[in-house]
Amino acid sequence: MIHSKTILIVEDEPRTRQGFAKTLEAWSCGRYRIEAAESGQAALAWLENHAAHLLITDIRMPGISGLELIEMQQKHKPFKPVAIIISGYPEFDYAQKAMQLGVVNYLLKPVDKHKLVQAVEQALTIEDDRHRIETLEKLVDPRLLETKETDTRYNPSIREALSFLDGHLHEPVTLRQVADMLHLNPSYFSVLFKEQTEMTFSEYLGRLRMLRAKELLLRTSLPVGEIAERVGYQTDKYFIKVFKSFEGMSPSKYRNSVKNF
Repeated sequence: MIHSKTILIVEDEPRTRQGFAKTLEAWSCGRYRIEAAESGQAALAWLENHAAHLLITDIRMPGISGLELIEMQQKHKPFKPVAIIISGYPEFDYAQKAMQLGVVNYLLKPVDKHKLVQAVEQALTIEDDRHRIETLEKLVDPRLLETKETDTRYNPSIREALSFLDGHLHEPVTLRQVADMLHLNPSYFSVLFKEQTEMTFSEYLGRLRMLRAKELLLRTSLPVGEIAERVGYQTDKYFIKVFKSFEGMSPSKYRNSVKNF
């Protein structure tokens, strides 16, 4: 069975750990993968090879505490699960630290089944919201966003050039071609473009092509080779090389990373 999300329970008391797991498995009905670890060290070892969307951890455990576990995950892992803290004591200092780490709920033992399920449902909703925001952030290029916000202040020739590039990404566009279309000297157009957009023509075009490629990777199931052609690259090999230089991963890996989380 394919599970949409994974919940990791970290609790050193066997009965409590088993009770939480049993409650969540019954509530989940197979929708989520429920995993359990008996210590912070065991959780870290599991997290080395797996990703958890929700972390439910006791705050006081031998060795690595629940707060230390969350802090380690946030510092060293690219994918950060939302977290619920379980404690036997209403300690203000712990609660304050938990809030600073972004913990979404703080439950006091004994935790009844209804409160546990309610907290998990709320945490997964927050995780969904975070995922949507992160997905949008991955699709946004701050430098290109700036050009859209200041578009009305551009020279008319630059506005026309930007509009042309937006509609002709599938073509092997060159600076000279756009300058000729605008009846401008290529050297003058190059200087004007950088002065207005604070990017060179080639940088702007490359960023625009990457943005369009990311949209197609996320919103369609088109093969990488076809996406390369649609954003103006003659070969998928060169497209993959350029994409890696921008995103630090291949187009296929990018598509999987965004869709899986």
